Amino acid sequence: MSSGDNLYHQPTMEEVTVLKDMATKLRIHSVKMTLASKSGHPTSCSSMAELMSVLFFKVMKYKDPKVTKEQRDPANDRFILSKGHAAPILYAAWAEAGLFPVEDLMNLRKITSDLEGHPTPRLPFIDVATGSLGQGLSVAAGMAYCAKHFDKSSYRTYCLMGDGESMEGNVWEALNFAGFYKLDNLCAIIDVNRLGQSDPAPLAHDMDQYRRRLNSFGFNTVVVDGHDVEELCKAFHTAETTKGMPTAI
Repeated sequence: MSSGDNLYHQPTMEEVTVLKDMATKLRIHSVKMTLASKSGHPTSCSSMAELMSVLFFKVMKYKDPKVTKEQRDPANDRFILSKGHAAPILYAAWAEAGLFPVEDLMNLRKITSDLEGHPTPRLPFIDVATGSLGQGLSVAAGMAYCAKHFDKSSYRTYCLMGDGESMEGNVWEALNFAGFYKLDNLCAIIDVNRLGQSDPAPLAHDMDQYRRRLNSFGFNTVVVDGHDVEELCKAFHTAETTKGMPTAI
């Protein structure tokens, strides 16, 4: 998409196939990694596989990982995995992008490996440690605010949250902040898989409730099938081209 082109260009069937196949790869990596480490959260990874595929291999802008191993580059788009327990699929995405060998994924949670159970800034592609749920969107909103008002930069910030953690008050404070300051360079993503730690998430699959709540905080809200890569491509394009308000997917 050229600069200033707000027209949506539907992905080709070949692109759709590649993104679907990548989502499957990311799922398989997540299962194998957590099996090897005998701990982790493969289901939380699996519910966001298409999201990660579309974000990392279609939407987000970052330096070529095969060349640039330090990915905390000022020009890169930011990605905050607020539900940090899904770290395996984040590691898998960067490995598939070429940042480090795919074989290293099997070292998840080993004492000799930096691939911890939750993201840590010790890794050259992690901006902030997550794992204490509910904090990611506050960090993402701060990054988006800095991009608009201090850095005067075009990078976008994406924050992926779980539906369980989205019930925490910190999340709604961040939503209020982002809506008030009209952070149209911020995209908040809620993975509504309905599953909490021990019980279903409070709103389950009541997508209309999610939409109305997020709209009331000044967000442009897009409800999609999170496993449909074509819907996701269109939703992220909508987020990028919506001006004067942040977007929630």
